[in-house]
Amino acid sequence: MRFWAYSSITWPEVSFLAEDENGKIVGYVLSSVELAEDYSRSWVGHINSLSVLRTYRRLGLANRLMDMSREAMMRASVQIEYIQLHVRRSNRAALSLYRDKLGYKFHRVEAKYYGDGEDAFSMRLPIRSGRPRVRQRRTWVAILAGYIISSPGRLAKTATRCVKGINSVS
Repeated sequence: MRFWAYSSITWPEVSFLAEDENGKIVGYVLSSVELAEDYSRSWVGHINSLSVLRTYRRLGLANRLMDMSREAMMRASVQIEYIQLHVRRSNRAALSLYRDKLGYKFHRVEAKYYGDGEDAFSMRLPIRSGRPRVRQRRTWVAILAGYIISSPGRLAKTATRCVKGINSVS
């Protein structure tokens, strides 16, 4: 839960919650922007976690959340080279989403990445270079079907309370 709070406070404009018409959280994408692993001066986006309630799957919600996060990362105050994520080797649904629908490419295998010893695929989505750098003030907004939340504190509080009930896609 600390990681949720850290990410939502550090890079709140690249993480999003999806809520139904009653305000119930039905999905989220938790993302961040950091320096590249090789300690170069390159910035990269990270999809740290993506989850959608089982009853809301196969409706395009995960795809929409990922698109919103990607677009927000591309508008961030730093220019990113690529977006990276990790996915369980056995998670066929997530692999299909990331590879076939969103265009992520395999980067490498991370042996025993998960606590249960399962390997992860590290995947990357290259971001076109040469685009103009756009500076945007750091704000946070979560949007789904016109419902808007603009409080990072509410994200952290609500996520801490509700994320345990969501089955992870990644």
